Amino acid sequence: MREQCAPMSRQAEVGKVVDYMLTLGRAFSRFLTDGNICLSSNAVERELRGVAPSGKTWIFTCSDRDGERAAAMCSLIATAMLNDVDPRAWLADVTARIADHPRSRLHELLPWH
Repeated sequence: MREQCAPMSRQAEVGKVVDYMLTLGRAFSRFLTDGNICLSSNAVERELRGVAPSGKTWIFTCSDRDGERAAAMCSLIATAMLNDVDPRAWLADVTARIADHPRSRLHELLPWH
């Protein structure tokens, strides 16, 4: 890819795309070694349709910080559902255990564990 795009102008659309790809090459190719990573975001987008934002849904998010918290909660719930974990049971379990759980091991509380 580097050889092919060397003579291209970085201002050309194709040049911009190739440059972007080369910049993120390592992250982009991660799916080759991790079977949990999907090539598309279709599954995630399908899951998020159930919580699509509307004026009435988010009426009580009075600040950007509230909106970010609501988005984080939606993400955690959708992640639990995608991992075939009951979100209510998982949230109840995490809420009961998180205060005594070491910060360095918070990843152990994620739905796929």
